[in-house]
Amino acid sequence: DKMATCNDELPPQKRAKVVRDVHIIDVRSDTVTKPTKGMRQFMTEASVGDDVYGEDPTVNKLQEEVAKLLGKESGLFVPSGTMGNLIAIMTHCNQRGSEILVGDQSHITIYEQGGVAQIAGVHPQQIKNLPDGTLDLVELEAKIRPVLDEHFPVTRLICIENTQNATGGRVIKPEYMDKLAALAKKHNIKLHLDGGRIINAATALDLPPSVLAKHADSVSMCLSKALGAPVGSVLTGSKEFIDQARRARKVLGGGMRQAGILAAAGLYGLEHVRPLIKEDHRRTKKIANSLAGMKDLGIQIDPDTVESNMFFFNIFRQDFTAKDLGAKLLEPSDVMGRMISIKTLIKGERMMRIAVHHQITDGDLDLIVERLKQILQ
Repeated sequence: DKMATCNDELPPQKRAKVVRDVHIIDVRSDTVTKPTKGMRQFMTEASVGDDVYGEDPTVNKLQEEVAKLLGKESGLFVPSGTMGNLIAIMTHCNQRGSEILVGDQSHITIYEQGGVAQIAGVHPQQIKNLPDGTLDLVELEAKIRPVLDEHFPVTRLICIENTQNATGGRVIKPEYMDKLAALAKKHNIKLHLDGGRIINAATALDLPPSVLAKHADSVSMCLSKALGAPVGSVLTGSKEFIDQARRARKVLGGGMRQAGILAAAGLYGLEHVRPLIKEDHRRTKKIANSLAGMKDLGIQIDPDTVESNMFFFNIFRQDFTAKDLGAKLLEPSDVMGRMISIKTLIKGERMMRIAVHHQITDGDLDLIVERLKQILQ
């Protein structure tokens, strides 16, 4: 800590060297990864064409591979998961006065700027997410609008997220999806799966992603999270659905031209990064167990709830809030003979998140644990 606080006293050249020598450990999210050398090379060599005309061979290959992976007929490459979800909602709810049922802790509700209402003109009715990430099916069914009552919006779509981000990367099991799909079918309502991290869910359950996606009428899958690509998602569904979704993509500004350069990163991630996800999960469980052993230092976490590549933990100390602890972790500090700076996600006064990705090593996790002990002991 002393070395870190003295950096400003060094001559500019030496100060710059100290900054360069600091090892940054970024566990805020799995979106912070940088393309590997192999991924960059693969992107450089990608065959391209005009994707708005459907002529980019690399985009077409990515769409086909992701659709096959998720058990769907067709796919559509889009710039982001947020756009993928919005396109799905716009396509399913293409009549004014439509309503979706969606979790109150879902990405669609919290992190997509209310685009469902702001842009799509669709009414979102929120259902409470349970601690395991699911929606209570009794509450869900009770909130489906009467079909013939003109006073209400028309319930057209249920949205579910897997893994469920805001509850700590919880994995939604196939048995639950069976029940949810049966309820949707009973009421003639479509089902959209926000599968931003469906690859994590499938890896955690050791199942093909198509098993988790089989009941969904549409599924969006992110390329820039666990798969390590710099950008993009793929929205999948029936051929008819994707044909309609392509129109929505265009009006949202998501039609890209020689996009194969970007799509190539997704293909590379599927082949080379996807096999590493199991190690991400092992490492996540490892650091969760280490933090669980620091209860006497004011850290609270239940490692049994850690199911994929991320988790939340609480800090209960009178001398530290989560913001205070995050600031201390960020300070360049000497830990086990190495200068490090740790980036974490702050979620409220007492809560923090750690997300592990393929560019985090076992050694990085050991350094995080040791730095926490330095600060809190």
